[in-house]
Amino acid sequence: MEQSTVTAAGPTPAERFDQLIAAGEKIEPRDWMPEAYRRTMIRQIAQHAHSEVIGQQPEGNWITRAPSLRRKAILVAKVQDEAGHGLYLYSACETLGISRDELNDLLHQGRQKYSSIFNYPTLSWADVGAIGWLVDGAAIANQVALTRTSYGPYARAMVRVCKEESFHQRQGFEIMMTLARGSEAQREMAQDALNRWWWPSLAMLGPPDEQSTHTEQSMQWGIKVETNDEIRQKFVDQTVPQAQFLGLAVPDPALAWNEERGHWDFGEIDWDAFWEVVRGNGPCNRERLAHKVKAWEDGAWVREAALAHAAKQEGRGLAATA
Repeated sequence: MEQSTVTAAGPTPAERFDQLIAAGEKIEPRDWMPEAYRRTMIRQIAQHAHSEVIGQQPEGNWITRAPSLRRKAILVAKVQDEAGHGLYLYSACETLGISRDELNDLLHQGRQKYSSIFNYPTLSWADVGAIGWLVDGAAIANQVALTRTSYGPYARAMVRVCKEESFHQRQGFEIMMTLARGSEAQREMAQDALNRWWWPSLAMLGPPDEQSTHTEQSMQWGIKVETNDEIRQKFVDQTVPQAQFLGLAVPDPALAWNEERGHWDFGEIDWDAFWEVVRGNGPCNRERLAHKVKAWEDGAWVREAALAHAAKQEGRGLAATA
């Protein structure tokens, strides 16, 4: 992949790659790309795909306990969407020359990651609202930028994902609004969920720019078009007025509107706690991954049956044309 031989027809493959990036055009699967670019895209898309699949667990736990049939139907639809997002993203990753079986093996061995945010427990129904409002809201802030990422299959997958995530964010906000306008106990439940999910939602957008090992190169390659800190600021600016509308208090004593900057100032994130979760020491890391591995192993017979059926159908097709 690294070879870039000069041809009489024009620029070398490496020069053509640089030209596409400089012009803001998309890199497609058949285009030449640096091996480091390919590895970076695999890492990022795989982490995103794994996050969508494992992200079904915290909310899936509440499907049978949703407070009404309407809430249950909406939550089922949302969890189903997350499974679909995982499929889009695994498919996009496969265009880079790696199979989803390999991707799952890497995750199960702990050699690939998923988002830190899915390693926290859902203790009440309000947590389902907080995940939709805050976690999916933060995801949208990041993923809208990814619709402009330089790798074509990833950017195109993000268009549909963002549309569906917008529904998820509105669903979560509506749950929080219902609770905030309810009884005192319901308002306390909503505030407690905000207190527990606020800081992890800010941290899930990635380490500060000066500590990020990937941001600079990813910006040069057009993989990222906004830095972690820029996306985090955008999310805070969008979300604080929503919390005020709900009548809930953001759990940050340093939060203040900065007239000069035109942005909300906010306090320091506990990055030590964030890295502990990333290293596998969060409240639910082992539980989440063990559940994922078990589901994969339990579903082996389905995959084997599907492959056997496909092989049988192919055999019939070959026999018919012989």
